[in-house]
Amino acid sequence: MKGKLNWQAAIVTEVSDAAPGVRVIEFAVRDADAAFSFAPGSHSTFEIPLRGEQAQRSYSCLPSPPGTIRVGVKRHAVSRGGSAYMWALEPGMEVRLSLPENRFELSWRAPSYLLVAGGIGITPLYGMALALARRKIPVRLAYAVSKRSEAAFAEELEAALGEDCAVYAADEGNRLDLGTEIGRLPPDGELYVCGPVRMLNEAKALWADAGRPSSKLRFEVFGAVEDPADRPFRVRLSGENREIEVRPGQTMLDALTEAGVDMIWDCLRGECGLCAVDVVELDGAIDHRDVFFSSEQKAENRSLCTCVSRLMSGSATIDTGFRPGSR
Repeated sequence: MKGKLNWQAAIVTEVSDAAPGVRVIEFAVRDADAAFSFAPGSHSTFEIPLRGEQAQRSYSCLPSPPGTIRVGVKRHAVSRGGSAYMWALEPGMEVRLSLPENRFELSWRAPSYLLVAGGIGITPLYGMALALARRKIPVRLAYAVSKRSEAAFAEELEAALGEDCAVYAADEGNRLDLGTEIGRLPPDGELYVCGPVRMLNEAKALWADAGRPSSKLRFEVFGAVEDPADRPFRVRLSGENREIEVRPGQTMLDALTEAGVDMIWDCLRGECGLCAVDVVELDGAIDHRDVFFSSEQKAENRSLCTCVSRLMSGSATIDTGFRPGSR
């Protein structure tokens, strides 16, 4: 199960659009201390009705007035149900959410920072950029989007950072060169990245190639969304005479917990590795969508993160007793 969260009742107070496809939703928390606060990079988890059950989805928090929580949500056409639910919220509606927690926190120890955002990955970095700028700490934001119109919060960020806010819009023929951005960061600077898995993997590789210390690279990945090509597949539990089907749009973790299998999990983004299982037998191909395992480990196909990864077809026998560090 997930670590204990501080669940609260909240009411929607305001809904607005920061850009086409990006909605900002504000919540007033009913019973929490009205003075509660949170640092940039925090996220809140929401209980969301999905297929007749309560699922959980996490969203990055934006700067907000005391006693409130604001999140930015991208409407995914192939949503597993989370963004569709969030986009249907209107002022006055009640939700259940957790008070913000932070696993993507600024260190405040570096003399300079590079923030790299891909699309909706701007949500945790937005607050970081403004906080660093207010303290007059050198910071550069590299913000990659498909269309300039999709660059949520760009005007505020450009006003705060000036020339150190670089929006790379593909529709303007302006694409992000991560290697160049990393190259211009002073040797003692830190890099914070939030975006799709491809961007994170590229950043990790370029950072390592540049000889930069891993301790100065922090990243956060999106929660997984359904791929239209996702197909159902089956998993067998090692030592048990039963088989579980994983539906299109359903994670393996959800299917296992739905079937009553005890699982440990936390991030739901393929980062922490707590939900990983051993692959004992494989009849098919694994689509690794996590950033926890290395490329070499993924090629071995001996383990997978059940919260985001799945089989492209076929079936597998898994051992749920595997936990990172147990070997």
